[in-house]
Amino acid sequence: MRILIMSRKRSLYSTRRLIEAAEERGHEAIVIDYLRCYMNITSRRPQVMYSGEFLRGIDAVIPRIGASYTFYGASVVRQFEAMGVLCANDSDPIIRSRDKLKSMQILAQKGVGLPVTSFAHSTKDVDSLINVVGGTPLVIKLLEGTQGLGVVLAETKKAATSVIEAFRALDANILVQEFIAESEGADVRALVVGRKVVAAIRRQGAPGEFRSNLHRGGSAEKVKLTKAERRTAVDAVQALGLKVAGVDMLRSSRGPLVLEVNSSPGLEGVETASGIDVAGEIYAHLERRYAQRERRRAPARS
Repeated sequence: MRILIMSRKRSLYSTRRLIEAAEERGHEAIVIDYLRCYMNITSRRPQVMYSGEFLRGIDAVIPRIGASYTFYGASVVRQFEAMGVLCANDSDPIIRSRDKLKSMQILAQKGVGLPVTSFAHSTKDVDSLINVVGGTPLVIKLLEGTQGLGVVLAETKKAATSVIEAFRALDANILVQEFIAESEGADVRALVVGRKVVAAIRRQGAPGEFRSNLHRGGSAEKVKLTKAERRTAVDAVQALGLKVAGVDMLRSSRGPLVLEVNSSPGLEGVETASGIDVAGEIYAHLERRYAQRERRRAPARS
């Protein structure tokens, strides 16, 4: 297969691993900076162009789109969809997963376990906002935050009120979420490919840090998920329409609670800690989907 990897940098670990895994499986991997793509939007022959050339003969696309460039990156993916190219994740699910509020509303509607969360516009409703999640301590999150940035633990009502009012004064959209004390600063990340969890790790926050992000000094180790955690991870990915995603969950006294579903999960932490060839699993999934599509397209034998 001739596979296009949409990534800003070829040197990133996840991109390098996808290149290596493609070559190991006999595929041709092409890396393009999706921000340098431009599109010929027409009803008859939609095209994507890169460096002055049309991108033709592409069998599949693996989007690795940064959160800051979701709109444009997803637009490029949508153009490949219009061209009939197989995409590891389609454009609408990518956009859906990047909208934290919308994705949580969808997951809640589908019955996926979530921390109790509240959302409001007016600072006049701060008391009710805090009470909805069971009071303090609580977590305040910027809707646009990534990798643990824009996430604040407020241990008192006074602190929570101050942070909420400060964010709203900047016209920032925030979520207020219950604090799951029993998770003890740790979460689990499940890497879902298709309808299967292919790898899972437990991430522990650094001493004195309630956020478990590896970018913030956290550590990771391989973990065995419970049946409920596996089911929750797969259900969350299916609910958003994704095919490849990382699902971050907290272990609570009432079962697994989903924090976030990431449509472009980093591979370094999960591959290093779990020892699983996640990049290879992604290609195995694409190979199966491609073969199924080709069989459907093949003319019926007489």
